[in-house]
Amino acid sequence: MAVCARLCGVGPARGCRRRGAAREQRRGGAAGDSEPDTDTDPEEAGGGGGSAEDEEAAERIEGGRPLPHPGEAGPAGRAPLSILELPPELLVQIFGSLPGTDLPSLARVCTTFRRILRTDTIWRRRCREEYGVCENLRKLEITGVSCRDVYAKRINPRVKSGRFMKILPDYEHMEYRDVYTCLLHRYRHILGLWQPDIGPYGGLLNVVVDGLFIIGWMYLPPHDPHVDDPMRFKPLFRIHLMERKAATVECMYGHKGPHNGHIQVVKKDEFSTKCNQTDHHRMSGGRQEEFRTWLREEWGRTLEDIFHEHMQELILMKFIYTSQYDNCLTYRRIYLPPSSPDDLIKPGLFKGTYGSHGLEIVMLSFHGKKAKGTKITGDPNIPAGQQTVEIDLAHPLQLPDIESLRDFSELSRIVLEVQEQVRREEQEQEHRQEEENPSQPAAKPLGGEGAEGEDNAAGAEGSTQDKAPASQPFVLPMGVISRNEDYPRTCRICYYGTGLIAGHGFTSPERTPGVFVLFDDDRFGFIWLELKSFSLYSRIKVAFQNAEAPSREAFDEMLKNIQSLAT
Repeated sequence: MAVCARLCGVGPARGCRRRGAAREQRRGGAAGDSEPDTDTDPEEAGGGGGSAEDEEAAERIEGGRPLPHPGEAGPAGRAPLSILELPPELLVQIFGSLPGTDLPSLARVCTTFRRILRTDTIWRRRCREEYGVCENLRKLEITGVSCRDVYAKRINPRVKSGRFMKILPDYEHMEYRDVYTCLLHRYRHILGLWQPDIGPYGGLLNVVVDGLFIIGWMYLPPHDPHVDDPMRFKPLFRIHLMERKAATVECMYGHKGPHNGHIQVVKKDEFSTKCNQTDHHRMSGGRQEEFRTWLREEWGRTLEDIFHEHMQELILMKFIYTSQYDNCLTYRRIYLPPSSPDDLIKPGLFKGTYGSHGLEIVMLSFHGKKAKGTKITGDPNIPAGQQTVEIDLAHPLQLPDIESLRDFSELSRIVLEVQEQVRREEQEQEHRQEEENPSQPAAKPLGGEGAEGEDNAAGAEGSTQDKAPASQPFVLPMGVISRNEDYPRTCRICYYGTGLIAGHGFTSPERTPGVFVLFDDDRFGFIWLELKSFSLYSRIKVAFQNAEAPSREAFDEMLKNIQSLAT
């Protein structure tokens, strides 16, 4: 602040002005008639007394741009003595390159800075560079089309195009400064990826800046069993400016357009939404019409098309349960898993088949010699947040020839042999730890595989990939049930793994052996031996915004939190 005041000429550093007056006299008079500058500033006296050229060079740097040498300046024009003498358009460029959070402090320096910071170009640049806003406030035909058209026309063509733009903000009298300060900066903490607390079902919400709105998009898996189809999404809420300096929160749930809502940041990495007009969620035909509409959107079919009685019960149970959360929801932040060059494939979010429960979202992450699949959406048996599969990268499986692979008993024999080997290795490791550290507990802490485990995993993986061909034939054994018969017929490599199974209500959970099958960079599968079932997973190819974990530790802590909440 003191530097800015000195540059503006409003601070106590009078030596700068005296030096400037002395230079003016030197430029106006002859070289021989000029008198030496004997007036020195106390700061200069303590600095060792530099030459006049050094002083001018320092002031040229402080002024923000190179100034001509005194010999080059004409008598009619002189170099600026402070930043205030720079052209206003240059100051706009300088201020526009600063972070938006620093601009309020800059406005308190002087009235000139405050006046320049009212220029909307500065705030428009900050909105664009920090939050990706690119719409023009003065063009109503462009503003808001992004969110309306993506949902109303591409995703749900049955909806009237004006449904979600029932009330347009007054963009004609709005400024980018208000958009930045009252909308984007105020609600910046809710941007990112979130998991709603809907009991065992969970969900995936991405809050993004869309045009001049902040919108919460709920992402839904494609209709069962089309695992390779793109994700579906619908808006749950939106925030925008209806009047200057006043942000409005609107609930988008239901079938009657946007209506009044409320958002509250509960604590760090957690917020809640509340609908103040739940009558907008109801339909004129009552609960039966609401259920039929929900069924078409959720499953893409009618109840009569679903012949499996158990599946009908699960669908009805989900509708009744999730309907209780249509007026108030709590969201907890989740991160995308960090990646490493040594990972088997790129970690991320996948959609997978889970029998009668339909398609669910799973997060694949790598932890040394282990890979884990954590449920983001769940079901009454294995709720969201639980670790559905775990892959042992230190124990690859060598599949038999294609004819022997069709025999389920042969695959079971291979997997059970590896399971016994893993059990023996774990027991030997516990004995070694007890002998080396008798006072220490035998079990390793969570996440404590260490460098040795990573090296073993990398070595086992590398040796297997060297021996195995780039791809090998694959077929499911006879008797293994798959929701999607259109699975790949070649695979890269297979690993021993375990899958989590449980009864209804997550009763009697246990880990059972299985086979992890890597097909390519975007697809993998898992064979559940005890269930004689096969799950196919396909990568979610969506560029989620503000979803990267700040650190590996933050991601591991997030995984622990969502698993503890699910338990």
